[in-house]
Amino acid sequence: MRFLIVAVGRPRDRHLAAVVEEYERRAARYWPLESREVREEPARGREADDVRAREGERVLAVLGTGVTPVACDAEGTLMRSAEFAEWMRDRRERAGRDVAFVIGGAFGLGPAVLERSRFRLALARWTLPHEMARLVLAEQLYRAGTIGRGEPYHK
Repeated sequence: MRFLIVAVGRPRDRHLAAVVEEYERRAARYWPLESREVREEPARGREADDVRAREGERVLAVLGTGVTPVACDAEGTLMRSAEFAEWMRDRRERAGRDVAFVIGGAFGLGPAVLERSRFRLALARWTLPHEMARLVLAEQLYRAGTIGRGEPYHK
C-alpha cells in the first residue's frame, strides 16, 4: 500500500519546487510515498471546463484502476493536523489499495476525477494556487508522520 501525490503540473519557481521536494522527501520517511505529475493543458483561448476535462483524463490515466483517489478540493473535509494523522494511519492500516491525493491544475479538478474520488480533502477553505496546494499537502503529510511517531515537530 502506497500513498501517491498526483499533481497537474509542476512548480514553475525553482525555489518553491525545492521546498516541495524537500517536504515530500521528509514525508517519505514516514509513509510509502510517491509523486507523479501530469502535464498541464494549455489554457490560452480555452474554456475552463475543457481544460479541467483534459487534465482530468490525464489524471485518471495515471491513477489506473488499483488506486483510491482523494480529491484535494476546497469544498472537501477540513481536518486538524492530528485528525489528519489519524486518518493517514487508518488508511495505511485498513486500505488494501494505494491512496492518491489528487491536486488539480489552475482551474481545479475535472468532474470525472471528482466523481471517482471517494473522499474530498480540503487543504484550506481558501483557493490555493495548485503549486502551493502541493506544498501544503506535502508539509501536512510530513507533520502527520511526526505526530504518529510522537516527534516534536508538531507543537
